Amino acid sequence: MRRKEVTTKEDLMSVVSLLENEGISYWIDGGWGVDILAGKQTRVHRDIDVNFDSQHTEKLLNLLFEFGYEVDTDWKPVRIELYSEKHGYLDIHPFVLNKDGTAKQANLEGGWYEFEKDLFGSAVFEEKTIPCISVKGQKIFHRGYDLRDKDKHDILILESISR
Repeated sequence: MRRKEVTTKEDLMSVVSLLENEGISYWIDGGWGVDILAGKQTRVHRDIDVNFDSQHTEKLLNLLFEFGYEVDTDWKPVRIELYSEKHGYLDIHPFVLNKDGTAKQANLEGGWYEFEKDLFGSAVFEEKTIPCISVKGQKIFHRGYDLRDKDKHDILILESISR
């Protein structure tokens, strides 16, 4: 059976509503995060990347299972990719939130990525303020790997926002 390889704006808003209704702190990252910063959808997206408060990992997974998602890739505690026939792919990243606004995320080598508080922000998308990774954060997260065409597109969008 062929899998849904596109997540829509409606899929994004459903995930945002689910997180907000449960009071889970989160920030949209990746391509949808760039589009939230741009205030409009600029390209097709395979998945939705969500950084969230790790203390809610089990609660969030249970909610997502009820919502129709199943685990596709389990790299806990770094990330978990889920798939739903209705909503497509969702890539969740547990973050340990510190009281000073900074955060950290486990890495595959057993250590931690550390994030300053200015990497977390929000922007208006579809007339709604949505938490997302800031322009500065997005630029940092688009480094250290071979850029694909979609990454190059995202960087151009980020450059147009920061002017």
